Amino acid sequence: MRIDFHIHSKFSKRPSQWFIQKLGSPESFSEPLQIYNIAKKKGMSLITISDHNTINGALEIAHLPDTFCSEEVTTYFPDDGCKVHVLAIDITENQHQDIQKVRNNLFELVEYLNHEKIFHILAHPLYSINNLLTVEHFEKFLLLFKNFELNGTRSGQINECLKQAFLTLRPEDIYRLAEKYKISPGHPKPWEKNVIGGSDDHGSLNIARTYTEIKGAHDLKSALKTIESGNSNVVSSSSTPKTMAHNLYGIAYQFYRKKFNMKKDISKDILLRFLDQSLQAECKEEKGFINNLYCMWQYKKQSKAKSNFSEPLLDLLKKETYKLIQDTPRLMRIAQGEKTNLNTPGKEWFNFVNQLSNSVLFHFVDHLMDNLSGANVFNVFHALGSAGGLYALLSPYFISYSLFKNDCRLGKRILEGALKDTELKIKADPFKVGHFTDTFYDVNGVALSLQQQIQLAIRTNKNLKILTCDSENRAKRKGIQNFKPIGVYELPEYPELKIFYPPLLEMLNYCYEQNFTQIHSATPGPIGMAALAIAKILKLPISGTYHTAFPQYAQILTGDKTIENIMWKFILWYYDQMDFIYVSSQDTEEELIGKGIQPDKIKIFPRGIDIELFHPSKRNGYLKEHYQIKETIKLLYVGRVSKEKNLHLLVNVFKSLFQTAKDVHLVVVGDGPYLDEMKEELQGLPCTFTGYLKGEVLSFVYASSDIFVFPSATDTFGNVVLEAQASGVPVIVTDKGGPHENLLKNQTGFVVKADDPKDLFESVQCMVAKPQLTRKMGKAARDYMESRSFDGAFIETWKMYQEGYDENQKKWG
Repeated sequence: MRIDFHIHSKFSKRPSQWFIQKLGSPESFSEPLQIYNIAKKKGMSLITISDHNTINGALEIAHLPDTFCSEEVTTYFPDDGCKVHVLAIDITENQHQDIQKVRNNLFELVEYLNHEKIFHILAHPLYSINNLLTVEHFEKFLLLFKNFELNGTRSGQINECLKQAFLTLRPEDIYRLAEKYKISPGHPKPWEKNVIGGSDDHGSLNIARTYTEIKGAHDLKSALKTIESGNSNVVSSSSTPKTMAHNLYGIAYQFYRKKFNMKKDISKDILLRFLDQSLQAECKEEKGFINNLYCMWQYKKQSKAKSNFSEPLLDLLKKETYKLIQDTPRLMRIAQGEKTNLNTPGKEWFNFVNQLSNSVLFHFVDHLMDNLSGANVFNVFHALGSAGGLYALLSPYFISYSLFKNDCRLGKRILEGALKDTELKIKADPFKVGHFTDTFYDVNGVALSLQQQIQLAIRTNKNLKILTCDSENRAKRKGIQNFKPIGVYELPEYPELKIFYPPLLEMLNYCYEQNFTQIHSATPGPIGMAALAIAKILKLPISGTYHTAFPQYAQILTGDKTIENIMWKFILWYYDQMDFIYVSSQDTEEELIGKGIQPDKIKIFPRGIDIELFHPSKRNGYLKEHYQIKETIKLLYVGRVSKEKNLHLLVNVFKSLFQTAKDVHLVVVGDGPYLDEMKEELQGLPCTFTGYLKGEVLSFVYASSDIFVFPSATDTFGNVVLEAQASGVPVIVTDKGGPHENLLKNQTGFVVKADDPKDLFESVQCMVAKPQLTRKMGKAARDYMESRSFDGAFIETWKMYQEGYDENQKKWG
């Protein structure tokens, strides 16, 4: 026999989910007869309806064969109000009335059920209905109940943990708890527990996805007796956040369908037809050629509407939905009457909502970026408000993923606490970091470090995953999850810097399935905002790296101090959401503290480089062979060729230097928006522009040079400064930012005043005039770098991540 013991009908009025409460909707619209027919169709032998504190749903089908009366009783621990749900099975109307009199006290309720010999089940045992459930409550459950539900709406993982936990119970465990709480179990062999399956369906979409299979039974009485003897089995298609969200959307749609009497319009509208097929269990609307033709006409009529952004959110949603259905054959077939896949309805609906939200969000963000560029402040707020409305419509997914993650976390903690003295071994989630970045494929020091990190993480078996967005068709690589962006925005002031709009739902689902224990954000941009949102939804600790002086960049690029101040406000807000902030220099730490960030949040992490790749032995005359540079003193700059790097100072210094020292040559490695202008200003002077170089070739250029000059005052670290020193080349850096902390002052290089061309000129001139000093500094630089290997720095950084996670766990429990 097969029985789904837990199904709700329209008589369950009071929803527990915030999303449904906000709609003002009851928690179910399922008609009892509809439930009966669906359950029978899905192979259930006996049918019951278990509404909250009422038997009206069960009574409405009581005249039909193979039915029995049940209810889900809401009860409470009397001392602290912790809410509990108990399924009372096969009851009479009089028993229902008695249950209502005693249900406010869990102990009195259980005593009554035992006295009346009413078969009862503790529903969703590890779900904290009003956020009060503790280890102590569960320990009391073990004394009070014989039958426990493996609930169809909860995580399959936690249901399995619960099932395994009962197998470890021993008589001495129950005796210990009975003595601890002074509670005598009301049933024989209380260490032997039965598990029962119920779908806990609220919208007729998941009836019988979880049920109880009883072998050898022929009626309800024999079925319950067989369950009591432990000879039953739970059959379940594991629920996921997608399943729960699909159910929430279904309830919402059924609510509006009834409220606005939409049934009369369904056969005439392709969108309503699609929603009806996707969010209703049974759909028997008019079909046929004429109806499908009318739907097509409706689509064309909608698609001709003007598509500017000023439309209200719902109009834009409607238009994009029509387009998506029309352009997707599978969705069109559903709209025309084909049912969704009964095995994966949540997955199909997720894909639809994901595509639709991505399409709509693309319009919003594009509009937002255009107005930010044009400083149209009021339009910016309008776009943000509309995007906020879209995310409100996505809230069923945010709620579902949050609930599932929290249920697993709480459930495991309760089981571990309650059964700590048994043989139960719940495998702890391994420490696993999801690292969000928008620069993985860029050409800069941060991207290079990340690429080296993931290679080393794989080599040392560290659970690190890089999550990024890129519009290129990249080959799959181990340790990297590249998401196709919703859209791409190119900044006019920074043409090679692309801003990617991340697909939030896809990223959220990926992080949930990967079971990350910590989120790390290497960017405050859109991908970093997605990281923050996901961390909050999944209630995961989040840390961030502050590696780019964004406010200063904004001021240099726009020339507007107001923009810099606005950027600082955003940066401080964003990083203040982090549990910990990792910076690469004391200079950056002091800057953030000075701006108001709490000092205990900031940690300086070590940075290293590949000291085997960058080595003095790579000095092989590469510049002479490939660029025909004579045996002169070669000044080198490596990095982005842009104004924020203060390269105009280097241009002026080199011009002055060439007036007094003819045996110098400037080598510029890199690319950027200032390149053409820099070439023009240095035209006629001994200067070579190599473009972007990497790997062995770059190491040859470093080692074949004599002096490294880095005039930037906006770098938080400056990886190239380490690379130069490891290559045996002395460096000249400024006293602003992180680079000056990565040399031994006056031993491996000089530190000059930022934005001071005179000081920079004198330092360069000193090194050019004293080759013996330059060589001595170069040797000291290499010795200094011997302790700065990338492998060592990564291992230390990973330890910091773990220590930060452990510290956070102690702080928040």
